[in-house]
Amino acid sequence: MSGRPLAGESCVESVERGPISRPNRTCSFCATVPLVMRLHINVDHVATLRNARGTPYPDPVEAARVCLDAGAHGITAHLREDRRHIRDEDVQRLRATLRSTFNLEMASTDEMIAIACKVVPDVVTLVPERREERTTEGGLEVVKASPALRTHVEQLRAADIKVSLFIAPDLAQIEASHALGVEQIELHTGEYAHAAGDAAAEKRELERLAAAAKRGRELGLEIAAGHGLTTKNVPALVAIPEIIELNIGHATVADAVFVGLPAAVRAMLAAIGKGRASP
Repeated sequence: MSGRPLAGESCVESVERGPISRPNRTCSFCATVPLVMRLHINVDHVATLRNARGTPYPDPVEAARVCLDAGAHGITAHLREDRRHIRDEDVQRLRATLRSTFNLEMASTDEMIAIACKVVPDVVTLVPERREERTTEGGLEVVKASPALRTHVEQLRAADIKVSLFIAPDLAQIEASHALGVEQIELHTGEYAHAAGDAAAEKRELERLAAAAKRGRELGLEIAAGHGLTTKNVPALVAIPEIIELNIGHATVADAVFVGLPAAVRAMLAAIGKGRASP
């Protein structure tokens, strides 16, 4: 082990970043380096395309490899209760194959927590889920959550899994997330994405996200963001310095239809770099 992380990573405990490498939360070097931006690509919609025809291709695991080779720092997948895109075997293969961060999104249910504790991804992001929705809509309700949410967080942490909550950029939800003892929150950027073309609304949503990110960092939380992000709206978002991770899937897979997956990942990285370089 070199003692230094790759771009966007923390130090790892195992030699040569083996298949189950994970961040070393006690590493003194990790505690002193500045926060940097991580791009995690969500491969759900590669599985959506596969499932549309019932073929074994395109393979989301192969897509994950291509994304990482193109410069992504990690892979995200959402195992929904209805298995509409990612399936259990995909999760198992991703865990067995990935040498970078594997972020598994899921609902806060007993079934899903049991799967996570068996597979042991690097990160579990708990999200709200309704079967009738086309994609995840809104953030997880933490303030008024049932005691089950706390139990699920404790079970994941006991399994040495980093826990993130996908929430609205709302200060009360951030405070409640911190009280649960999670390490990260992912801010829902859907309202910002939907404001495209309305300069006043975009500015308002960016200010809301900036305030949320700032408060989260003050509480010691890592701040991720995701939903509806594209190469067009990412630069302004990542100018918020407290945001250190993006989870992006649909836009990158859509761009890949026209330019290929490696180029689509590199374009998103370039958009991040453009925004991070802004004064």
